[in-house]
Amino acid sequence: MFKGVLFDLDGVITDTAEYHYLAWKKLADKLDISIDRQFNEQLKGVSREDSLKLILAHGNRSNDFTEAEFQALAKEKNDNYVEMIQSVSPTDVYPGILELLKDLKKADIKISLASASKNGPFLLEQMALSSYFDGIADPAEIAQGKPAPDIFLLAAKIVGLDAAECIGIEDAQAGIAAIKASGAQPIGVGDVKHLGTDIPLVAKTDQLTIDFLKKCWQ
Repeated sequence: MFKGVLFDLDGVITDTAEYHYLAWKKLADKLDISIDRQFNEQLKGVSREDSLKLILAHGNRSNDFTEAEFQALAKEKNDNYVEMIQSVSPTDVYPGILELLKDLKKADIKISLASASKNGPFLLEQMALSSYFDGIADPAEIAQGKPAPDIFLLAAKIVGLDAAECIGIEDAQAGIAAIKASGAQPIGVGDVKHLGTDIPLVAKTDQLTIDFLKKCWQ
């Protein structure tokens, strides 16, 4: 039996992905770089700095900014995003997630957050979910973001487990790759086209029940 579940945040627990997109689009527009929702798929699950690098490369502006200017742009995007997420509340929790967290708690299974978002603790607080989490991996403490396994390895470690004893739940390609590399059992939220045919998938979060997780583990 698995001993822990490592949750991604954006697209798994709630949909902050839309706010990320709008905040990036606002910044890209200011830089005269055109991005759309299709391009945004590449940014899902990817760290703030790496996302900004992808956007600048997309606009052929990779070498236009000093390190200080680059960091200022990353901060500006985050400021836009933080302003947008002030209104997030418990009503924004995806269907089935609260029930799953309650059932995992009852079964004494460790729950840890493995999100690239530095705003993870704030968002859990806003959605009244903090008390369910035994650990929150701090993305500032890892060497590499997803698709590297670092955040999932850390999320397991802070709750006293090896990743191999855990299930990881993700909605992004980069995140699934990170779970596989960590040695945890991946479960994807989304479709075959984006996440592949070699892992268990659910189309919607309300299908993420503890019984489903047990089945995937076997």
